[in-house]
Amino acid sequence: MKIKLINHTPDPDRTVAAAARLCYSPAGAESLMDNLDDRDIEQFLKVLMELGHLSPTEHVSFTFAVEGVSRALTHQLVRHRIASYSQQSQRYVGLDDFPYVIPPSIEKDPTALASYQKIMEDIRVAYSQLASVVHKEDARYVLPNACETKIVFSFNCRSLFNFFEHRCCDRAQWEIRRLAHLMLAELKKVAPLLFDKAGPSCVVRGYCPEGKMSCGKINRLKNNSKSVSTYSDME
Repeated sequence: MKIKLINHTPDPDRTVAAAARLCYSPAGAESLMDNLDDRDIEQFLKVLMELGHLSPTEHVSFTFAVEGVSRALTHQLVRHRIASYSQQSQRYVGLDDFPYVIPPSIEKDPTALASYQKIMEDIRVAYSQLASVVHKEDARYVLPNACETKIVFSFNCRSLFNFFEHRCCDRAQWEIRRLAHLMLAELKKVAPLLFDKAGPSCVVRGYCPEGKMSCGKINRLKNNSKSVSTYSDME
C-alpha cells in the first residue's frame, strides 16, 4: 500500500482558526488573518472541539493518492459520501497480469496461500482470454475484489473526523484500517492541531458505538486513569 498527501488547503490549522474567529469575535473579513498567532490558533481550535462546533473545519480539504490497495478496500472507501473520488478504470485499463492484494490471514497459511495464488492465476488466464474476444468492460466482470487499484480522493476535515472514527476502530476491516492509520499520520504533519485528537470513537468521544461487538478498548480506556484522549497514544 502506497499513500501520498498530494494537496491540501494551505495552512489548514490557521484557516480553520480564522473561520472560527469570525464566529466568536467581531473581526471582519479583511482582518480575519491579522494578528492570529500560534496561541490564538490553538485556542480557537480548542474551543471548536470542546463545543463540537465543527462547521469551520469544512473549509479545509485534503487530497490523497493511493495505490496498491484492493477493490475490496475502495468499495468500503466510497461509502464515505462527502468526498470526491477518481479511480483507475477497469473499463479502459487492461489488466491481463493484474497485481492483487493478499490478506495477512491467507499469507501466513501456506496451504491457503497456494490455493489463493492458483485461483488468481486462473482468473488472469480467464480475463486475458475474454479480453481477446470481448471489450475490456465486459472481461472485467471476472476480476476479483483482490485486484489492485489506484485512487485519488479528497475529503474536507470534518468528513475525515468521521472517517477516522469508523475506520481507525479495531473492528474495522484490516486493509482500510491500515489506510486510515497512514492517512492520519500524514495529516498530523500538516495540520497537527486539527488532527491531534482524531481517531476511533472510543478515544474521541469516550464511548463505543459497537455495543456487544465492541473490541473492549473502551473499557481499557476507562480503567486506565493515566490515558489521554489522543489517537497517538493508542498506536
